[in-house]
Amino acid sequence: MISILGRGTKLCDGITRRELMRVGGIPLFGGMTLPRLLYADRSQQPGGQSGGKPNGPAKSVILFNLLGGPSHIDMFDMKPDAPLEIRGEFRPIQTSLPGLQICEHLANTAKWMDRASLIRTVTHNYDAHNPLALMTGFAGGEFQQLIPKSSDPPDIGAVCQYLGLGPRDVPGAVCMPCYPGWGDGYRRPGPYGGYLGSQYDPLFSVCQPTLQKREIGKGLYDPVLPLGDPLVASLNVNVDLDRRRSLLEQLDHEFKVAESSPAIERMDHFQDRAFALLSSSTARTAFDLSQEPAHNRDRYGRNLFGSSLLIARRLVEAGVPFVSVHFDTFKNSAAWDTHGNNFGLLKEVNLPILDAAFPALIQDLEDRGLLESTLVIVMGEMGRTPRVFKNRSFGDESGRDHWPACGFSLLVGGGVKSGTVYGTSDKIGAYPIDNPVAPADIVATVYRLLGIDPHLMVPDQLGRPRSISHGGAPIERIIG
Repeated sequence: MISILGRGTKLCDGITRRELMRVGGIPLFGGMTLPRLLYADRSQQPGGQSGGKPNGPAKSVILFNLLGGPSHIDMFDMKPDAPLEIRGEFRPIQTSLPGLQICEHLANTAKWMDRASLIRTVTHNYDAHNPLALMTGFAGGEFQQLIPKSSDPPDIGAVCQYLGLGPRDVPGAVCMPCYPGWGDGYRRPGPYGGYLGSQYDPLFSVCQPTLQKREIGKGLYDPVLPLGDPLVASLNVNVDLDRRRSLLEQLDHEFKVAESSPAIERMDHFQDRAFALLSSSTARTAFDLSQEPAHNRDRYGRNLFGSSLLIARRLVEAGVPFVSVHFDTFKNSAAWDTHGNNFGLLKEVNLPILDAAFPALIQDLEDRGLLESTLVIVMGEMGRTPRVFKNRSFGDESGRDHWPACGFSLLVGGGVKSGTVYGTSDKIGAYPIDNPVAPADIVATVYRLLGIDPHLMVPDQLGRPRSISHGGAPIERIIG
């Protein structure tokens, strides 16, 4: 029996639960711990496609999630000929793609539309403020589900980690600036390992932004600009590395008496992986924005979400396969959930942040030769109601409510076809009239671009095979 750091009760394979948890509790950049690596059972993994690593045009994915439900009709699917209560206050402008118009407050983004694929008919029935559907493809979740569950399906990042994508000295998935829901004090479903296990959760950064509030007397719907950078929770992991290595060397000695245990065989591999992450500066360096030129920081925008996208580019350079950045609510700010002051929030904060950071990211990736191998996605969990209404709780503010029946997804790079508009909504942007796209179809498209079979099956909690794209089919017409 192992006797490090006290006594404990044996597990069925001879390892004591207390000792495994004590030694396994070493933090790995805040979101990962040794148990998540040590318990990972690669013996059940498919080992890539047809016995090898996935080989698609996209080597990495950056998802910019506009959490709350971005108004498609005020951004990428404007209806200038509709009545005022439908079309709203913004005017359309021409883009670099002939015949395509988008919002006047997305002038920088407009210059890149000839390189993008724009989907205007994302539709589903999952009316919940979380990224579960868009990150997993599963849109049959619990109505208004607020917290992640172990029975949830794994997200794209978890599947990337399950398949062993990316270099051994960086995480397979990173989530910034914190877990979705951090601004409201709880974790929203989406970026987790789900029934594959928490060992496939991403590395979560943390944040403590300064809030630059522009008070105009609208409470929750006042524009608020979050300033600051995401941080890795355990940047100083090397401080006690020698002591921790000593503990694990003791484990190695004790484990020699139980070499036949399947758990021990797994731990050999994942201890190596754990030490590689603990001792490597690669992931930690990616978060050090002091290495970026001042003009580049300015291009992205010196705010929490601009900084997050800049770090996302640095993580892609380091080889991280999946990075999600969540433009979330924070400290009594509605962000993209614009039930009130829809046009003020979009014009004064949300669209300027998006229109600086997104084009800067695309330009940065192209300048570094990474755009063709990096898929960038911008979308939210739903669209918003075509009709503008007066929110009686907030005077005469103009707002739009939830509308999962129609929304957008913008994709650039990573094997996506340039200059494509897919799907048409009706004359008021309420419903698709052709080519409806489910979240599962977008997820299946991402897997195809990564070179992963979208019909791949993985085991759920009961060992039953489940599709990673939940019946979705790749959208062939947007694949280059």
